[in-house]
Amino acid sequence: MKNQINRKKRKLSYTLMEIAIVIAVIALLGTLTAPLYFRHLKKARQSTAKTQVMLLQQAILDFKIDTGKIPSSLDDLVKNPGVKGWDGPYLQGNLPKDPWGNDYVLLVPGKNSDFEVLCYGSDGQQGGSGEAEDISSWN
Repeated sequence: MKNQINRKKRKLSYTLMEIAIVIAVIALLGTLTAPLYFRHLKKARQSTAKTQVMLLQQAILDFKIDTGKIPSSLDDLVKNPGVKGWDGPYLQGNLPKDPWGNDYVLLVPGKNSDFEVLCYGSDGQQGGSGEAEDISSWN
């Protein structure tokens, strides 16, 4: 009888080797999936920045329709700059930061049009490639 109880207790516990194998398998899965996750995260940040640039561009166009001019800064989209015809705010809440925590940039005039909204990518500086590539409303 005692022998049967001891066998049942033994089956409920795990050996150090079994625990080590489970930890090794979990670590292996983590090393395989982590690069995929971070690659997806990079693409998601770039996609978010492109979407926000388009939304800012649309808000600027709405501002221009109402006032007849382009705002002098992105702050004019959420706070009345004292311009006749302002019917804002043109954005809900505060101005968004880019996915890397930097401010979006408004160029008036833009390089290719009346204005250009820019996100300087992960490095927050003009130029760059990959995740640091600039995202523009002109592209």
